[in-house]
Amino acid sequence: MKSRKLVIIPTYNEKENIQDIVAAVLHLPEVFDVLVIDDGSPDGTAELVKALQTDFPSRLHLMERKGKLGLGTAYLAGFSYALEKGYDYIFEMDADFSHDPKDLSKLYLKAYEEGRDMVIGSRYVSGVNVVNWPMGRVLMSFFASKYVQLITGIPIKDTTAGFICYHRKVLEAINLDKIRFIGYAFQIEMKFTAWKLGFDIVELPIIFTDRTRGTSKMSQHIFREAIFGVIYMKLKSIFFKYKRVNQT
Repeated sequence: MKSRKLVIIPTYNEKENIQDIVAAVLHLPEVFDVLVIDDGSPDGTAELVKALQTDFPSRLHLMERKGKLGLGTAYLAGFSYALEKGYDYIFEMDADFSHDPKDLSKLYLKAYEEGRDMVIGSRYVSGVNVVNWPMGRVLMSFFASKYVQLITGIPIKDTTAGFICYHRKVLEAINLDKIRFIGYAFQIEMKFTAWKLGFDIVELPIIFTDRTRGTSKMSQHIFREAIFGVIYMKLKSIFFKYKRVNQT
């Protein structure tokens, strides 16, 4: 029986983590399918995924892209794939174990049992739940979310979170072709758009653990995009009325 749930994992040079994270998700008691979207990793990440596909031919999927095209475009490609294939619950998750695969079940049950449209695995909804980050990075991330709240008025405490469960109706209602940003501002823009469209969004506390293997993809460009992207979103919301693509 086909799973109704798809976990999207974007990758770039994640050979140290990819086999373990995929196996951890696919061996959960709750059944999830996995889509890995690899941006031409020169370290052979995609080849490791292909090797695993022999064990999970119907549950592990791979999308290979040419070059490093950005987190946002990877997720948008994954969303289109999930909607086309008929999945009802679509998840974002990092490849580096900063998100605990066991928490996928918590996000899903929150969405399914309570009928929530979007569930965010939140680092800041119940204090600061971050492990192994230097204090400077914790403060930068925490106050970045405060900045987003201040500028936009969005009632979400972890606006840059990348561990999310969407019901398909949210992604169907958002005009994904109009999503502008590709870095961490993509995460903010998706939440802001879903909120402006009136969807039921809830934060679920998780513990975020910094990667122990591989290299972080954070850059100054990504950070600048987030800072100025928030101002763009706010100004756009003043002059542009948000409407759901599907009105059913």
